[in-house]
Amino acid sequence: MGIYSEYLSMQLSFDDLCNERKKQLAKISEIRNREIVVYASNISERNAPISIDHSDIVPFSDQLSMIKGNEIDIILETPGGIGEVVEDLVEIIRNRFEKVGIIIPGMAKSAGTIFTMAADEILMGELSALGPIDAQIFMNGKHYSADAFLEGLKKIKDESNEKQRLDIAYIPMLQHISPGEIQHCENAQNFSKKLVTNWLVDYKFKFWDKHKSTGNAVTIEEKRQRASEIAELLCNHSHWLTHSRSIRMTELQKMKLQIIDYSKQNDLNDAITRYYSLLRMSFETNIYKIYETPISQIYRSTMPPLPFPQIPQIPQIPEIPNPLIANFMCEKCKSNMKLQINLDKEVPLKDGLIPFPKNNKLKCPICNSESDLLILRQQVEGQLKKKIV
Repeated sequence: MGIYSEYLSMQLSFDDLCNERKKQLAKISEIRNREIVVYASNISERNAPISIDHSDIVPFSDQLSMIKGNEIDIILETPGGIGEVVEDLVEIIRNRFEKVGIIIPGMAKSAGTIFTMAADEILMGELSALGPIDAQIFMNGKHYSADAFLEGLKKIKDESNEKQRLDIAYIPMLQHISPGEIQHCENAQNFSKKLVTNWLVDYKFKFWDKHKSTGNAVTIEEKRQRASEIAELLCNHSHWLTHSRSIRMTELQKMKLQIIDYSKQNDLNDAITRYYSLLRMSFETNIYKIYETPISQIYRSTMPPLPFPQIPQIPQIPEIPNPLIANFMCEKCKSNMKLQINLDKEVPLKDGLIPFPKNNKLKCPICNSESDLLILRQQVEGQLKKKIV
């Protein structure tokens, strides 16, 4: 049985899920012999602000304040976001810590890849992936790759020079492009390249002293040349063809970027894989961002309407009632039932109600079909911070 399947079969409550997640996070910290912090977004969520943005600075800094010592690992899971915010976060981190490792158990795309390049060590496994860093531009109601946009203009220019005339089919399109927009794309691309180049030289290549092949000393010019080549390739939309492309460990190593393969360290691989499985399960509730250490956490969550029971919103009532009464419809026969949900302590069952099943399996009294209420349990416990008993 796989680790994810193992945890699913355990039918963990929300509190159990959190406790086990903390346990594995502490284990990673112990194996690595340094403090650890997490910045993770639910990359599967499409209806919440999961990208890196300015609202991340305060909660992430808050969790960093829990950290002692001058070495840290950061578990990073993100689809990307605002490069300028990444620059701010990296400045906060690098001003406090001498050595920084970034662990990618899943994905750190786009601005997350830029973030990763500020580490002294990059740790990846079999499922890990970074992504291209070509800047994404919103212009004329559409999203564009800045690099693809500039490359397209270059092709038009080259074709026009070759034919000594401009194809009239290009005229309507070019009329909607201003010099300022072209400069904006160039600036966005240069910004990404500059961050990656500088951070690789200052941090990732800091301890690169000798060439393995010759034993000769590595000069600062050689470090900058290597860093520039990596940044250029990561920004090259024509090479990757899509901004969503996954760049795996082997491809990064071909760029001559040193990556630590944590899957070759059994204890570390087990702890990271377990933590990541629990993290993904945590995101199956209404949580879409997690900032945490082994002893603290901050969640950001949505409060969407649930598909069956409607949970009272905490700000609308002075106290959470116990028990909660929730309507539930059988998916098969469409019969309506009323569930009694006891929170933290047992309450005698009221007439006409059905108790929330302790094993999360609800059997319909009409058609005898069975419904799995595990996700409902996790949503209720996660939202109300109370345990269903």
